[in-house]
Amino acid sequence: MSIDRAVMIFAGLMIFISLALTYFVNPMWWLLTAFIGLNLIQSAFTRFCPAAIVFKKIGFRYGAAFN
Repeated sequence: MSIDRAVMIFAGLMIFISLALTYFVNPMWWLLTAFIGLNLIQSAFTRFCPAAIVFKKIGFRYGAAFN
């Protein structure tokens, strides 16, 4: 699996987790959803993604977006 696909899967899972936390725990968890969205937008412009750095260190192969 490439870093690109791993980042997309991770972001999607984090959004679902934050939505579940918002519904079942506390409505303020929507801030996590907003943070994930902002991080995705900034990584599109700057090509800097903390999750991609972690996946690279774990050993995932490079993809087209994060190399």
